[in-house]
Amino acid sequence: MATPIGSPPTDRLCWRRRSISVAIVSSFVVILAACSSATSENREIADNNGEQATVDDGVADGGTDPRAGGTRVNQAGFEVVGAAYDDVDYDAEAVGSALQGERNRADFPPPLISPSAIVPVLGPDVIPAIDDPQFVDADEVEFMQPNEAVVVAEVDSDVRAYPVQVLVWHEIVNDEIGGVPVSVTYCPLCNSALAFDRRVGERVLDFGTSGSLYQSALVMYDRQTESLWAHFTGEGVVGHYAGARLEPIPVQTLSFEQFNARYPDGLVLSRDTGVSRDYGTNPYIGYDEESSGPISGFFQGEVDPRLEPKARVVGIVRNGDAYAATLEPDETSSVHEVDIGDETLVIFHRPGLASALDRASVAAGREVGQTGVFVPRSADGESLTFSADANGFVDDQTGSTWTVTGEAVSGPLAGERLEPVGHLNTFWFAWSGYHPDTAIVDG
Repeated sequence: MATPIGSPPTDRLCWRRRSISVAIVSSFVVILAACSSATSENREIADNNGEQATVDDGVADGGTDPRAGGTRVNQAGFEVVGAAYDDVDYDAEAVGSALQGERNRADFPPPLISPSAIVPVLGPDVIPAIDDPQFVDADEVEFMQPNEAVVVAEVDSDVRAYPVQVLVWHEIVNDEIGGVPVSVTYCPLCNSALAFDRRVGERVLDFGTSGSLYQSALVMYDRQTESLWAHFTGEGVVGHYAGARLEPIPVQTLSFEQFNARYPDGLVLSRDTGVSRDYGTNPYIGYDEESSGPISGFFQGEVDPRLEPKARVVGIVRNGDAYAATLEPDETSSVHEVDIGDETLVIFHRPGLASALDRASVAAGREVGQTGVFVPRSADGESLTFSADANGFVDDQTGSTWTVTGEAVSGPLAGERLEPVGHLNTFWFAWSGYHPDTAIVDG
């Protein structure tokens, strides 16, 4: 369809927004078809309108009680490998399932959000989480371009990269990093990547995609109690674990080139996921147009008008207060000092990262840049100020050169690392929707 000749600019803008919305909704149909083809015949899923299919509850043929380990069919009709169920006191009938609509049980803790605000779109696990991630050495990767995005997590010197070209099709990876059970999550509709320690008390949880959204963001569920969790905050929102909060694991979104340069011994999640997907392609073509809003029906209320809905922001929560910094993509590196409460933080911004949500190819997206946020102090407590040059970021006090990951690679401070500050690169509508009292700071 072409834009009508002579249409005023506002009409053309509305047409463009409608076209993007139609394209993205259509992409859910594509994802549903791709994912449904990989499910076994005995797994019934919700249809594309979110009407739940009827499934048989119980233990799969040849399976065992979850408290003894083994394989179980959960209440959504999907097999769950029972390793994580060992020594776990689980009683599905007593616990109930928020995933399956039992969201108002009197024996659940009070929900953090209204269950009616959770919008069903696809069936549980239609977008399949990766439960047995396979990795390759960074220097052996041949399926990625230098400017492609990877979500980088590090625990106890175990550094791993999760390509967004894979995450966009799976959204959750249940993994173990540095001996810590971790879920790495990515929501394409919010352009948000977060990771969490998936332990609650002595129980290790495994997460899947619920098929539902809250404020256009991924809603996860744990397979142990089928409680619902907000990916954006790591909070249990409805069900047995309502009110629980997962411990965040800091992540940084980098270009593959930057990751490979900084962590040559790091591991990269491979395409060997056990399912067939069109990795490297973007099913959300054109979604990140700055002036376009979230998809109608997936987001409740009005988008905070202080910024364009899909303006890219660096979101920071510090001492319980939320802040958002805006950075313009640039062809050169830049340094931004931001006042967060009573302290000053530094944001390093480096080009070389493509938007995964722009073009049909993940690697062909427009330049959006990569960021790191840090406390600007050396190991001995000296305050540092920075400027950018062609090689990275240079502190004015010693002339040492630093990377976007906060590591000094040359000069008197070589080998030191700045204290990282947890941050989230995401869309403004998503950040302000979850943090309505956020302050905008000059970046």
